[in-house]
Amino acid sequence: MFRVLLIPVLALVTSLALGALVMLLFGDDPILAYQGLFQGAFGSGRAWSSTIRKMIPLILTGLSVAVAFKAGLFNIGASGQFVMGSVFSVAVGIHFEGLPMYIHLPMAILAGMLGGMIWGAIPGFLKVTTGAHEVIVTIMLNYVAALFGGWTVYAGGTQGQTPGPLWDPTARAISETPDVLHSAQIPWIFGPPYRVHFGVFLALLAVLIIWWLIYKTTVGFEIRTVGQNPKAARYAGIRVEKTVVLTMAIAGGLAGLAGTIETLGLNHKFAPEFGGQVGFDGITVALLGQTHPVGVVFASFLFGALDAGAAKMQFESGVAADIIQVIQALVLAFVAAPLIIKALFRLRSTQDDRHSASLNTSWGGS
Repeated sequence: MFRVLLIPVLALVTSLALGALVMLLFGDDPILAYQGLFQGAFGSGRAWSSTIRKMIPLILTGLSVAVAFKAGLFNIGASGQFVMGSVFSVAVGIHFEGLPMYIHLPMAILAGMLGGMIWGAIPGFLKVTTGAHEVIVTIMLNYVAALFGGWTVYAGGTQGQTPGPLWDPTARAISETPDVLHSAQIPWIFGPPYRVHFGVFLALLAVLIIWWLIYKTTVGFEIRTVGQNPKAARYAGIRVEKTVVLTMAIAGGLAGLAGTIETLGLNHKFAPEFGGQVGFDGITVALLGQTHPVGVVFASFLFGALDAGAAKMQFESGVAADIIQVIQALVLAFVAAPLIIKALFRLRSTQDDRHSASLNTSWGGS
């Protein structure tokens, strides 16, 4: 595990150092900036709660990308799967009034996961039946999901157009759904102003389940074998096509669960702008965590802290919060190209390094 995390840690250190250098070149104080960053992420109860809230969807979208990597697949569609999870869960959450929470809430969560699984299985199915590359298909499906989500809350117009099926005509915003019923809301651990909900435990439970699935089950062995060598997997009797579709469905379900938890636990409604970049951030999180479920948790915590502390850093030091995105991009570049880090720190390559997750070797990892 130490060797798995060595490259990401060195990549982070290098990225922070380069970020400090950029600040110095523009006349800013990197020490003051990083102090503000730390205070914004960990300096108070509200800071900690913000870090945890931002960490939750990153864990699940990071797992989504990591699971696909294990099968040698590149899931760029976590954003679309996130949106579909949000739409499916809110569709159940705003209906079925009168159901008790122990029925309504699981129904809404399962609906969101199902939406993500369907959206993830589509590129897997197209890949094994037509040879369509999952990167192209998932990128296209991101746009389709965004447009579909926008249509569900479309407000109509003066020409008599029919509004979307989930649109709330009483809302102040033009395009959003009603609040999900209380029986479909994930309860708070700490209420406002902290707004930390039990979704964090669902995310950590997903980590445990995915770790067990990948490393302790026959299905996980098949996924990893397909990721390492599809031809050898087929020769060994593994149904490669079925494994590809199943893996993409699992990946989609995880990203859909991320959207579900954000909708039912934090936003309590759906609007097209709620997705943000969390799906694409999952790619960086998965690479930084070396596609290992435990590594994904640490990477999500780090990126959650960076996002939570960015505003405080800008307020305290005057450094633009966009520098955080620069640091995150540098981390991704260094983790995806570990030879750069090895050259900078004069690390020797080993046989195990061939199994690390990087874009210039197998996506599957170990």
